[in-house]
Amino acid sequence: MSNMAGPILVCFAMPVEARPFQKLPGARSFQRRTGFQPVGVEVLVTGMGRRHTERALRAALAAETPSCVLTCGLAGGLDPSLKLNDIVCETADPALAECLRAMGARPVRFHCADRMVVMREEKAALREQTGADAVEMESRWVQELCRARDLSCATVRVISDTADETMPLDFNTLTTSDLKMNYAKLGLALVRAPGKVPALLRLQRQTQTAAHTLAAFLERFLED
Repeated sequence: MSNMAGPILVCFAMPVEARPFQKLPGARSFQRRTGFQPVGVEVLVTGMGRRHTERALRAALAAETPSCVLTCGLAGGLDPSLKLNDIVCETADPALAECLRAMGARPVRFHCADRMVVMREEKAALREQTGADAVEMESRWVQELCRARDLSCATVRVISDTADETMPLDFNTLTTSDLKMNYAKLGLALVRAPGKVPALLRLQRQTQTAAHTLAAFLERFLED
């Protein structure tokens, strides 16, 4: 059962997603008025994919029971109407859903993939197969662990690449078996295709902007 006196646990898969939020002055001391009493905020960076997410979250939940869990980060658009920096959400908690919608988050259906979806053709096929609006790699596992423990949970993400975008590189081939970036492989890929560098830098700026947009939304949500 949710512990209304516990902190809100905000989960991110990657440091690049979490960093703008962690740099906010009140990142560990936002006071959210839940209707019961003010609670603090804890940040958990889990790592990418199911295995890392489940391991990190199980350890965090064993140490402390939060009042609710937010699974946050970047997401790829599958619905062509979703634009860069749109805040999207999904939750089974009616109170959280109402609050998120009131603040401008768009309710969507997420697909939790086991690999990065990089080609626009892949996105279109995934949209047709699943009916999902956005894709990411962790939230399903956070939601399932929270549901098993009767914890309120919401997925709150930001669109960092749209349905009609193809990534400049296939990042699935540039990660280790542990789903971490292999910078030697990345460097070699850029040596072989130096024309990809401008597109990669644009994607980096796009990702950073999206992460800051999400941080600003979470700041407003947690201070509301």
